[in-house]
Amino acid sequence: MNDREEVLAVLRRITDAWNSGDAAAYARQFTADADYVTWFGMRFTGRAAIESSHRELFEGPLRGSKLSSLDEAEVRFPLPDTAIVVSGGGSSLTGRDPVDEGRVTTVTFVLIRDSEGWVVTAFQNTRVTDPRVAA
Repeated sequence: MNDREEVLAVLRRITDAWNSGDAAAYARQFTADADYVTWFGMRFTGRAAIESSHRELFEGPLRGSKLSSLDEAEVRFPLPDTAIVVSGGGSSLTGRDPVDEGRVTTVTFVLIRDSEGWVVTAFQNTRVTDPRVAA
């Protein structure tokens, strides 16, 4: 597998873990000190906080939700062991449609390659909105 394929495999593991409601598997894709910014602007620091917050979500308001695939992501490598990924994304609360209206996002991942392979060290999730439309 080349670097791009390995990075996309991390994104597939993230999506699969979310779609199965597995907070531990989701958090394993992040470094121990990762920065994670939600679409509401909340910031979580570290794998433990990512796992804890997602366990709450997967057992509560996001139970049964599904993420869309990130396979069409733009991946670039500014340094040999660093990848930046930007992709459209989104989720469905019902688990039926790929993305619910109002849940379309743009996501940015920064991954590093360590001794175990590629892992996410920073993540930003931003809800796509039209600023010309009143909130």
